[in-house]
Order: sequence, then structure tokens, then C-alpha cells
Amino acid sequence: MTATTMTKPDVRHDWTRDEVEALISLPFPELMYRAQTLHRRYFDPTKVQISTLLSIKTGGCPEDCAYCPQSALHEKSVKAERLMAVGSVMKEARAAKKAGAGRFCMGAAWRTPKDHDLDTVCEMIEGVKSLGLETCVTLGMLDAQQTERLKNAGLDYYNHNLDTSEEFYGSIISTRTYQQRLDTLSNVRDAGINVCCGGIVGMGEDLSDRAGLLMTLANLPKHPESVPINLLVRVEGTPLGEAEAVDPITFVRIIATARIMMPESHVRLAAGRENMTDEAHALCFLAGANSIFCGEKLLTTPNPAEHRDRQLLSALGMSPMVQSEAEMGTMRPAVTEEAVCEMAVS
Repeated sequence: MTATTMTKPDVRHDWTRDEVEALISLPFPELMYRAQTLHRRYFDPTKVQISTLLSIKTGGCPEDCAYCPQSALHEKSVKAERLMAVGSVMKEARAAKKAGAGRFCMGAAWRTPKDHDLDTVCEMIEGVKSLGLETCVTLGMLDAQQTERLKNAGLDYYNHNLDTSEEFYGSIISTRTYQQRLDTLSNVRDAGINVCCGGIVGMGEDLSDRAGLLMTLANLPKHPESVPINLLVRVEGTPLGEAEAVDPITFVRIIATARIMMPESHVRLAAGRENMTDEAHALCFLAGANSIFCGEKLLTTPNPAEHRDRQLLSALGMSPMVQSEAEMGTMRPAVTEEAVCEMAVS
């Protein structure tokens, strides 16, 4: 059997919300079994992709995302800063590579980048690429001309999260529409740049909203190559600063469901790891998460110290992926047609 025919039962783009809700709600052992089986089919379960995220332009954002301390519209927003110099970014990228990162991600708090700022970002991309690192940026909304410029600079990935379901989206953000986010994703894909797109758990959404987010991601024309799942970091002074905490098992269920629905994608544990126990991390890895951010800060919020991640991976017998191992779509050996069909969700 060829790799192409083997993927057909697994890789779907026609999920319904009822299906996804039922999947999330499976008995936990069954959900974990399905997720782990598919994870092993597409990836080495002992390998974790390591990425580093740097805020290259912090604060002063005109958007009103309820979870984000970088919004200039919130009571206690972080101080607005200028775009970092290219040399300073390169210093951080070299340190990230030395720490074991395979991908270097750069985030700027903009609604959409100005042309002169995009010139500088393209220079950063070229410099980081020269170190042998994969590059990813998140800069806000992009049009087709902007994505083409980023592609020509050598950009590997563009991050633009949907955050939540379309139905719940208006409760979190009013300054841009859900369709504008989808349009940016379309422009990124059309330019030939890999898509990094996920969402946030814990903003007051319900089961239907969580299912709706995953359904939208999995029903895109092509699954995002990276799917970051964020656990809300409750920041004082933001509208969600007092949001109710999410039970760890509930969060693991979202990770497992994302793995089942998008089996070829890297599912990344993103924001919120600082408040997760080692045991919760281990369950997420068993559920199919195979990517994390390293470094003590993600944009403006805390992240586990590098030594803690090293100790945890060592205790679990896991290790960082090298870049060749991070390639997607490599089918694992000795999978029968019967085993493939058994995992298809009816």
C-alpha cells in the first residue's frame, strides 16, 4: 500500500460539529488510544519539536483581543516598544539555536505591518535562515502582496490563530472579523508559506465552541502544518484576567482531538505551560502533542525555564527533533490497511 492511499481514511476535511463534540467527549482511555495510535502512525512519539518565540515589537496594538496584555485598549497594557534591531534579533536567534531550537518564531503586535517595517522583518527572516533555523513570524493581517514579500525572503511558517469558534469570536475580539483571519490564512497558503494556526482554551467558551474551532481548522483546504493549542494565561488588567481555570483533563482532551483530526500536523503546546504540572505535560505528549516553545517568556507571558523542559523530556525518555525528523507526512512502517480503517471515526 502506498503512503497516499494510507492517508485517505485519516486525513479528512469534512468534519461536522456533532462528530467533533462526540470525539472530545469519548471515554478518556478510548480518546487517548485513538490519538496515540494516529500519532505513532505519522510521527516518532519520543521526539518533540523545539521552537523559540521572540517578541520583536511589543505592545501598543490597536486590536482589543480580550486575552492579550499587548492591546493598547486594555486597562493595564504592556508598554509599547519599537521594532527590535536586526542585530538584536540575530543575537537571540543564535542563543535559541544553541539551546536546541529548530525553529525561530518572531511576533509583532501590529494589526497589519507597514511597508518599512516589513522590510526590516524580511531582513530578520533572511538572517535567521542563514543560521540554519526554520523561520516563523506573526505580524497580524496580511494581504497577498505582503505574503509574497515574506515568501521571497524565505519565510517558512506564518502564525495566525483563529483563537476560537466563529460563533464565540465576537465575545473575544471586535476589531477584526473571523473572515479577515481566514482571508489572511488563504493569502499565506496561496503564497506557498506553511500555516501555523490554532486557538486558545479557557476564554469562557463551551464544548461546542471548542469543537467549532477544531472543525474549522481541520476543514481548511489543507490542514495547518503547525497547530498551537494555547491554555489561557490570565493576565491582570485584561477582560479575561479573572476567567475560570480549565481542568487539565479537559485541556488534554482538546490536544488528543486535534491530533486525531489533523494527524499529519505538529500539535504544539504553546501558552500556559508555566502553570501545567509535569504530569499534565506528559498526558499532553501521550495525547499527541509533539511541539513546544522553549525559553522563559512567550511574547509577554511566562514559559517554563529551559532546564525544566530538559529535565522533563529526559525523565520521559524523549528528545528534541532534528529538522529532518520534523518533516510531515512520513508514514510510519508496518501499518496494515485494516489498522488504518479501524481508526477512521465514523
